[in-house]
Amino acid sequence: MNEILGSPLFGIALTLIVYALAQKLYARTRHILLNPVAVAVLAIIGLLLLGDIPYEDYAEGGRYILFLLGPSVVALGFPLYARRKEILARKLPILVGVFAGSLTSILSASGLAWLLGGSREVVLSLAPKSVTTPIAISIVEKIGGVPPLTAALVVVTGCLGAMCGPEFCRSIGIRDGAAMGLAVGTATHGVGTARMLEVDRLGGAISGLAIGLNGLTTAFLLPLLFVFF
Repeated sequence: MNEILGSPLFGIALTLIVYALAQKLYARTRHILLNPVAVAVLAIIGLLLLGDIPYEDYAEGGRYILFLLGPSVVALGFPLYARRKEILARKLPILVGVFAGSLTSILSASGLAWLLGGSREVVLSLAPKSVTTPIAISIVEKIGGVPPLTAALVVVTGCLGAMCGPEFCRSIGIRDGAAMGLAVGTATHGVGTARMLEVDRLGGAISGLAIGLNGLTTAFLLPLLFVFF
């Protein structure tokens, strides 16, 4: 049994099976709180706790899936290319929106942690929470944060955005798919973008673009903002 749990195939198989079941559940209910990623994460945590399975054993396979995050982000280039003319027509609002969203995300998360007495490492770890995981971890490693904490915060942010991002935008009067996609992509990266592709194709394409632009913007802003912190 220990040999099975220690094999990379265990983590890969568990992730794929649980996520497939979570997708079926979401397809049947279409309830926003039953987002497949959020359900799969909670289910896997529960199974590891119930089975008293060390996270390190699961992570042997999980790291291979983590590697696929990079190619999955690149795949978002297809809807971006398909709607390139409409996106280019909105280039200035998109650039301004991403910069404003990136700055707001950094200052709101890190500022709140600082006001509540968080340590320097916690404040720095919160800063890139709205950036896709590979970029966020790379940034945190260089500025002195805690990569595992950042990775967990990125996942939570993405899941929350996927579950209620479009609905929140509508509740504050944002109905335009492009504006909604820009907000969701900048704030909640890949998981939120996957949801936006279901809601509006143009919004999903702009959301995918916002992931990359926010990653670049955050990578440039963070060292400047925290140079004296």
